[in-house]
Amino acid sequence: MCVTKLSNNTINLSNRSDKESGFTLLELLVVIVILGLLIGLVAPAVLRQLGHAKDSIAQQSIQRIGSVLDLYKLDNGSYPDSSQGLQALITKPDGVESWAGPYLKSGDAPLDPWGHQYLYVSPSTRPGLDYDLCSLGSADKQGQPGDPGLICNH
Repeated sequence: MCVTKLSNNTINLSNRSDKESGFTLLELLVVIVILGLLIGLVAPAVLRQLGHAKDSIAQQSIQRIGSVLDLYKLDNGSYPDSSQGLQALITKPDGVESWAGPYLKSGDAPLDPWGHQYLYVSPSTRPGLDYDLCSLGSADKQGQPGDPGLICNH
């Protein structure tokens, strides 16, 4: 043990000389292991939250597009059919006289948070609905309204 007397009666007790100051390999390994454990515990929760956020954004977008479809119906008397699709909100379909669009500001059909086109079916295949508007979610899959894993209008 090295004992040095400093000014004003202060004593410095140290096991290391100035040349030996720093962290040992063991101390660095302990810090790395702790950081690895923290990342291993926190990262899955963060990724899970990110997935839920995209689901929520898709549901809100479906509601917003549903409001725009309602405006289309007010002007034209019916929702666009499946062959016209959501493109009817952007460009005037053939045979529609009272079209007052474009109903969407963007020049393209809307995409879900995963970059896929929304699945639009009119008339609806589900009871009690006029149309089906669904996001396929994160997977590249071919789905039908009502399939599990799809995010659809209610």
